[in-house]
Amino acid sequence: MCLVLSGGGARGYAHLGVLQYLEKLHVPVDCIAGTSMGALIGGLYASGLSAEELERRLAATNLSDIAFDRNDRARLPQSQREDEYQYPISISAGYDDGKLKLAPGLVQGNNLLTLLQNWTARLPANIDFSRLPIPFRAVATDLSLGTKVEMTEGSLPRAMRASMAVPGLFAPFRVGSRTLVDGGLVSNLPVQTAREMGADVIIAVNIATPLQDAAALQSPTAVAQQMVGILIQQNVQAQKALLGSGDVLIEPQLEGVSFTDFARGKDGINAGWDAAQRQNVRLTELSLPPQRWQAYLAERARNGSALAEGTRIDAIEVRSGKHIPTDYVRGKLKAKPGDVYDGAELNRELSTLSANGDFNGVTQELITREGRNVLVVDAEEKSWGPQYLLFGLGLSNSFNGRGGYNLQIGHRYPWINASGLEWRNDLVLGNTRLSLQSELRQPIWGSTGAYIAPYVELSRRYLDLYADGSDVKASPLNEYRLDSAIAGVDLGLPLARLGELRVGLNYRHQRYAPNYDYPIDSGGTVFPSGSSNQPSARIRLTIDQLDDVLFPRKGYYAYAEANHGFGGSDNRYSDVQAKVLWAFGSGLNTVNVALEGARSLSSNETSLGSNGIGFTLGGFQRLSAYAPDQFAGNYLLYGRLTWLRDLNQYSLAGLRNPVLGTSLEVGNVWQSKDNFGDGPYKTSASVFLGGNSPVGPIYFGVALGQRGMWNLYMQLGRVF
Repeated sequence: MCLVLSGGGARGYAHLGVLQYLEKLHVPVDCIAGTSMGALIGGLYASGLSAEELERRLAATNLSDIAFDRNDRARLPQSQREDEYQYPISISAGYDDGKLKLAPGLVQGNNLLTLLQNWTARLPANIDFSRLPIPFRAVATDLSLGTKVEMTEGSLPRAMRASMAVPGLFAPFRVGSRTLVDGGLVSNLPVQTAREMGADVIIAVNIATPLQDAAALQSPTAVAQQMVGILIQQNVQAQKALLGSGDVLIEPQLEGVSFTDFARGKDGINAGWDAAQRQNVRLTELSLPPQRWQAYLAERARNGSALAEGTRIDAIEVRSGKHIPTDYVRGKLKAKPGDVYDGAELNRELSTLSANGDFNGVTQELITREGRNVLVVDAEEKSWGPQYLLFGLGLSNSFNGRGGYNLQIGHRYPWINASGLEWRNDLVLGNTRLSLQSELRQPIWGSTGAYIAPYVELSRRYLDLYADGSDVKASPLNEYRLDSAIAGVDLGLPLARLGELRVGLNYRHQRYAPNYDYPIDSGGTVFPSGSSNQPSARIRLTIDQLDDVLFPRKGYYAYAEANHGFGGSDNRYSDVQAKVLWAFGSGLNTVNVALEGARSLSSNETSLGSNGIGFTLGGFQRLSAYAPDQFAGNYLLYGRLTWLRDLNQYSLAGLRNPVLGTSLEVGNVWQSKDNFGDGPYKTSASVFLGGNSPVGPIYFGVALGQRGMWNLYMQLGRVF
């Protein structure tokens, strides 16, 4: 009797329910053929894991995070967290030989492969699948030829991963000389494969996602998914036609469970159990009496070619690309020839490489070659490198004729030399801000993570000037242009996985001037202008332990910076600023608390300050009821309390992880140290709807302030 398991993404939890019901009835499984999610469940079951053990492990695993390569942000290097913070558009793009290149899939599948390796670590990586406890076949599609590929030997985790390479979602996967994608394109219900394995009776479980009504297809992506679904449905119907009267077809009722709905695993299991139960009469005919069932289980446990307990590594082979040295990869391994092979521990050691952004994936396997156990570590460099592009977009609109935009483009060129030199460029193009920062980061002191960073920054910013302390809705008095040019060098020091500390020296030129002005009778002008040229020292601390950079549910973020200028007494400055964010919650509710403070330490309170303008408040989540940067001064205090309600149970067009939120804000700025903190404080309250869009976080809301101030807003882009 052979089990055939179809693909269907998260709907594949139903396969577990079917397996549990078969075990309850003592129905033997002599072979398994699976496609996509069916290959994953079938392959793990064929490796010797029971249905009960599979459910226990899956229940303890966030399969959504695994499937979509979501890593714990606290494990990421600070440079990667920094890029996530600045560039929320998750487009994986690169540049090489004058060509723009894109990643072959939205998800590379690194976490999934690691999970499968951990759960099958006792199997050698070059095993005949017919020698598993239950003979097994995984079906994939050759991307070059469009033909069916039945994987019969090699690495079981790689075979399962290749069978699940859904086009456009998971990156294609290379096995040997072939590049493979999801087997559902050619045989989503591989009945023919089971027949060729010698099956006389087949139990086929079809969980394929049904086609949608044409009226429900509201985007090009939805139409493309429907086209793939049509191909799958056609080959499923052809395979179902091969079933005979003695075979069993099980089709669980999975209405409302989508391809990516991994959170509803228990619903899928129950649907599989119920569907198998509806075939109880025929399945009972295939069951074994208790004594024969126990003999069957004992024989199945004796089958297979698992590694012997205490198997040792005879040699280590590291494979890497042309840019990143193999010695760098080897240095992350603690294992040495002669050590006992521990696949799970090796994966933990290599996890830092998988998460640091340098590689498409880092895998390890133990291969038996000419009687020797060879540990093969494959560090696959990203196919869309070696230079990478990042993107961010910011839009703000208060529906009063005044708005703003920023386009952010980042360029990263890592591993320019064998020691890991990286070139980082950040460009901002906006209606109120133009800036370019270019920096080199040269690692020092071995693998400590420390680096030396020479850099240059050029910026121009336009800032509206309002009447001092005005908290009414009014037009700005003038617009100032602020120019800055800075060159310096920093020493970067990692703080474990908390964040980093940067200290350094720089030389900066700053100039501010109004866009228009007119003289006064006593001489001079109404709106002053000025400039500064001086060396300065800077220290900057960043700690980022948020679980999500856009809508954090837990964790904390802290940033602090201090500057000291060494210019003349008339424009010398020193200042310090800090901001923190805490996120915590329970269930569908999250609370964020944000605090910020800044002050000038200069004796001359008319000097420019480290950023050329002092400190400002106003705009979305910066006293939302007021205009952007409406209040400016040398001293600042600000606080915000935000409540978020998760709306994932609702389907909102264009938004992922939607939230309903409300914020209470209080703060002010002061020109003089004597008045710092004395008040009066300005307040603002807002209600908004937000979520993740394809181009970053987006918010729609209304804010109310003092003295009848109010503001409608649409904000695209990060806010803290």
